[in-house]
Amino acid sequence: MDTAAFIMFLAIVALTLVITYWASKKNKSASEFYTAGGGLTGWQNGMAIAGDYMSAASFLGIAGSIALAGFDGFFYSIGFLVAYLVVLFLVAEPLRNLGKYTFADMIAVRFKAAKIRGFAAFNTMVISIFYMIAQLVGAGALIKLLLGIDFATSVIIVGILMTVYVTFGGMHATSWVQIIKAVLLMGGTLLISILVLHKFNWSVIGMFDQVKEATPLQEKFLNPGVRYKDGLDTLSLTMGLVLGTAGLPHILIRFFTVRNAKIARSSVVYATWIIGLFYVMTIFLGFGAAAFVGNGDITAADQAGNMAAPLLAQALGGNMLFAFVSAVAFATILAVVAGLVLTAAAAFSHDFYNQILRKGKATEKQQVNMARCASIGISVISIILALFAQNLNVAFLVSLAFAVAASANLPVILYTIFWRRFNTNGAIWAMVVGLIASVGLVIVSPNVFHPEAGKAIFVGQPWFPLTTPGIVSIPLGFIAGFIGTMLSRKKGKADHQVEFDEILVRSNTGMGNTVM
Repeated sequence: MDTAAFIMFLAIVALTLVITYWASKKNKSASEFYTAGGGLTGWQNGMAIAGDYMSAASFLGIAGSIALAGFDGFFYSIGFLVAYLVVLFLVAEPLRNLGKYTFADMIAVRFKAAKIRGFAAFNTMVISIFYMIAQLVGAGALIKLLLGIDFATSVIIVGILMTVYVTFGGMHATSWVQIIKAVLLMGGTLLISILVLHKFNWSVIGMFDQVKEATPLQEKFLNPGVRYKDGLDTLSLTMGLVLGTAGLPHILIRFFTVRNAKIARSSVVYATWIIGLFYVMTIFLGFGAAAFVGNGDITAADQAGNMAAPLLAQALGGNMLFAFVSAVAFATILAVVAGLVLTAAAAFSHDFYNQILRKGKATEKQQVNMARCASIGISVISIILALFAQNLNVAFLVSLAFAVAASANLPVILYTIFWRRFNTNGAIWAMVVGLIASVGLVIVSPNVFHPEAGKAIFVGQPWFPLTTPGIVSIPLGFIAGFIGTMLSRKKGKADHQVEFDEILVRSNTGMGNTVM
């Protein structure tokens, strides 16, 4: 165990715990716990969104994917960045104007049925757990490399810490950990990028020419088709990445941490610039790891390539830079999993417990206590599932969560805002079919069943040939919403007119929102 690495690790944990303690003093209401009282500014929320988004998948997974697969690994960077255009132009403002604490609040403004909230809350928890598995896998591999602790113990340590942050700190702690982590991650990534360019004599063209000679792939490294040989599989991945962000609950909940839609829009602009700069630098991380660490050492440390960035830091700057980058990566994981746990816990406490079981009569103290209990349960489930996904790349694991979000949540959001005839039946069909289709196809895909031992969780022949379900499940979600609406009994035309007109005005102006 490297002493510098251990000290850096402890310093990061201590800093985040201090923030949690400070934030716990601010949690005097459910609003403070769920959304930091809507008091974040545009740049603060933008930094927090960027911190939320630049997860283990971005820093560890994408760097590893590019290092091992070249051009195909960069698909993740492109998809993750373009996704924010969908959020900016279609989702951010209406969501903030219609919602209060959770994604389900927005849908419930138009559809009052309790079952709508129930399905929305369930979808939120499933998507959050999917996303959390990726972060825990990255954390397990990182701590194993950094401190020499075995994978299972590492995952449990992170699970305990993230539960502490959420249970005591709520959204205040989560937001500020994400902001600080975003600053540290951008700084560390910039430093490594500069060192990589220096090694290539400050020539980007020279970097491209030299890196292909340093990998077993040679010329193929700079061309598509190494990992994604099937065009449909590539399209399916891209669809999930581009459309999935607009349905991710832990990103959507961030728009409730600001006072109005104008600040929500500005926070997305801040986040897009920060994220854009970061994803450009993932090229230097991946190419640098391929050239200066090597395929063999990357896969020896972690079969999926998740340790490429920390190993690159060690190769370029020795143990101190390795310790710093590893500690920052650990902070990255802590911040993201805390946001995910909080999102899932808020959905259970606010939507299921308060609105369905207690008919909206639970006190704020009861809601917060239930959210804290839910945090523990969700953490335990995520830890158990993460133990079975050790050999999968974290960027790829996150892409599955994106596909589920795009299939189960996005159709309901867009239909609610833009389709006049959309109704309760259509909303339920869209959420249920989108969720079942996406999760079901993942279960019978090559990610779970593979003829070769060690390539997936189980040995066997997959029923679904594609690694990501988006190309099938996303259209199914939209089609199900349409068919469910058309087959259900119509309400009076005048009722539909008044209902939709109210939503249209409110989604664009925020009028009638009590948290404005």
